[in-house]
Amino acid sequence: MNAIDITKLEEEIKNYIIEASLEDIDIIDKITPIFETGLLDSMGLLFLIEFLTENYQVEVNDDDIIPENFESIQSIVVFVERKLNVNKAVR
Repeated sequence: MNAIDITKLEEEIKNYIIEASLEDIDIIDKITPIFETGLLDSMGLLFLIEFLTENYQVEVNDDDIIPENFESIQSIVVFVERKLNVNKAVR
């Protein structure tokens, strides 16, 4: 992913969560609390991290696994964007 297309990123993460949770697309928006609403559980978080790593080459460290980074689609997008920008700066 060269340039970050936030809309595409948001849509892909939303689609992943919908598929993983088997929930109705209409009840999930970018600020829906993912864990508070039971869309994903702790195993779901591990699979989400694997999805982010495989699809966006985002390295998720233990220090990154905090509620603020994974509480909603919006927070995940911000997290991925930040990680991608850090990776870009390091290169």
